[in-house]
Amino acid sequence: MASSTSESRNPIAPVEFSKGVNGLDKVILREVRGSSVEIYLYGGHVTSWKNEHGEELLFLSSKAIFKPPKAIRGGIPICFPQFAAHGSLEQHGFARNRFWSVDPDPPPFPINSSDNAYVDLMLKPSEEDMKIWPHSFEFRLRVTLGPGGDLMLTSRIRNTNPDGKPFSFTFAYHTYFSVSDISEVRVEGLETLDYLDNLSNKERFTEQGDAITFETEVDKIYLSTPTKIAILDHERKRTFVLRKDGLPDAVVWNPWDKKAKAMTDFGDDEYKHMLCVEAAAIEKPITLKPGEEWKGRQELSAVPSSYCSGQLDPQKVLLAAE
Repeated sequence: MASSTSESRNPIAPVEFSKGVNGLDKVILREVRGSSVEIYLYGGHVTSWKNEHGEELLFLSSKAIFKPPKAIRGGIPICFPQFAAHGSLEQHGFARNRFWSVDPDPPPFPINSSDNAYVDLMLKPSEEDMKIWPHSFEFRLRVTLGPGGDLMLTSRIRNTNPDGKPFSFTFAYHTYFSVSDISEVRVEGLETLDYLDNLSNKERFTEQGDAITFETEVDKIYLSTPTKIAILDHERKRTFVLRKDGLPDAVVWNPWDKKAKAMTDFGDDEYKHMLCVEAAAIEKPITLKPGEEWKGRQELSAVPSSYCSGQLDPQKVLLAAE
């Protein structure tokens, strides 16, 4: 009797393996209250994050092409070992268009987080990868769905070069947030900071506004950013809180109308419903000696926000939401 009661109370499988678009393998994480996350092994790519009401929190283009070697447009692509064109590799490196594997026996979580649903994905370089980036590495990506519906991504990258050579890389979680209307969105936590403007040859400027709002194309790399950034969507009365660790920079990107029309895998008007705010390490590349490991983590929360704030302290919003 006891076992049947517990099964009826928790009928969902926290981790499920299935087929996605074009037969590509995917993993679905579920939380007992109804939130879920979907990860494609192609790219180690989170393509969906839904709250307990089934509302999609990430933007995925209606024209996304789920066909290798094209990267999936939307969700959370992994930029490694290069962000954008900051190096000799293809745009954003190769991790987002390689097939990752599932670690069937990952190291355990800390004891106090047994309620989490999680999966560990692994990427190691192929012979072809070694030709374009001659370094041996092990990349472990842990995707976790917490009991409150929070989404956590933890990357561990280890230098496994047998020849004693260090390597350097840049990195970003290229997160596409779903927003109601880009002109109604503001980002708080990056005001007064220096940034590199990708639309002006990476020239360095200082942010002047008291919060970042959007009325034209934006492509900026903010430097020495705080561990918390808030994205306020006034129309949906929702605030995304991004917490990060080991990732000093933050990219803010929206292609606006002209660039949107020029992208084959992006709807002409879809720029109105997305905003990329990306935890990143770009200005100062990470360097690892053989045997060394780097860890970079981001945690995403979506909390109700029923007011237009001045300066928002995400911690107070979170405490008020509990």
